[in-house]
Amino acid sequence: MKKPYSLRKFFNDIHLWLGIASGLVLFIVCLSGTIYTFRTEVEEMLEPDKYTVAIGNKAMSPDELVQRMEQESGGKVTAISIPEDRARAYVMSVKKAGEERGENLYVNPYTGKVTGGQKGPASEFFGTVMKIHRWLLMEDGTGRIIVGSATIIFAFLVLSGLVLWFPVKRKNWKQGFKVKTNGNWKRLNHDLHNTLGFYSSILLLIMALTGLCWSFEWYKEGLSQVMGAEVFKGRKEKPLPSAIPAQGAVALSAAAYLQQANTVLAYAGDTRLTFAADSASSVVVTKSKGGFMALAASDKVQLDQYTGTPLQVELFADKPLNEQVVALIKPLHLGEVYGLFSKILYFFACLFATSLPVTGTIIWINKLRKKPKKKKGVAAQVQTA
Repeated sequence: MKKPYSLRKFFNDIHLWLGIASGLVLFIVCLSGTIYTFRTEVEEMLEPDKYTVAIGNKAMSPDELVQRMEQESGGKVTAISIPEDRARAYVMSVKKAGEERGENLYVNPYTGKVTGGQKGPASEFFGTVMKIHRWLLMEDGTGRIIVGSATIIFAFLVLSGLVLWFPVKRKNWKQGFKVKTNGNWKRLNHDLHNTLGFYSSILLLIMALTGLCWSFEWYKEGLSQVMGAEVFKGRKEKPLPSAIPAQGAVALSAAAYLQQANTVLAYAGDTRLTFAADSASSVVVTKSKGGFMALAASDKVQLDQYTGTPLQVELFADKPLNEQVVALIKPLHLGEVYGLFSKILYFFACLFATSLPVTGTIIWINKLRKKPKKKKGVAAQVQTA
């Protein structure tokens, strides 16, 4: 007697056919994401002299560095990043006249010498990896739609996979938590798909749901409405205006801005000072804590460029939960949300995700091979009868 079509069978069919339809794209996207995870660490390993410096007796003042950099580059310094670690190079953003975007230069704070630019031996490679990950090297938007559609499918695969992971019988509960290494290769392949998928499911779901913000504008806007806070709001935000200056007033020094910001944000951390874009704008200083498990969140203070008076102070800890989550969309997707610790977790989760289309396809092929054998067995019984 034929078994009735159950809900579990329904989820199994969805999981199977969606996986087959999107398997190749998901394999490419997950593999490129895995490779991209440690981009920063790889680049720093290849060029240690650009990112690290020998600690000297005293670092040059930010104003000295700005003046020297503008003289040597012929451009204008728009921002300076000062790391908490004294053995790290400063990053200075320099923009020349007529350029839409500036260039980041790494500078030794003790000597004032440029240790390197933003491009390195691995920059082109990782740039290509990113293009593969986001739009499969298709520049006209088609790739973005394909990747986005596959990501939606991936979210359904993760959810349906969790449903299928729960065993039918309670006695088989423990089997879903471990890989049976002493079984045959088919059992090993099944356990790798089932168990690794389960352990990485939460992180994979986070990657999928956050990644869609780069694929579809409607999704980004919808998520903003659901969360009650705009996704990627920082890209559109402009600095507050400074008060109308008195005649002959001049902007303060970089050191004065940093001193005022450190009074408001009184803790050690990585600091970025963005100078006023014009005579009417304010100066923006952001600060964040570093470390192995540091949260990828920053506090921000906007200062009047003529008086140094704090115009607005935004502390991440004081924001509502929905705004905190929205502000962390990018680090949540890249795995940087808790520093190197979360990047390690994301690397393995993404590596597991890369294996899922492969192990899943093997499971499907094995099931196809079983069906003809059953039919032959039934035919033999009919002939005997």
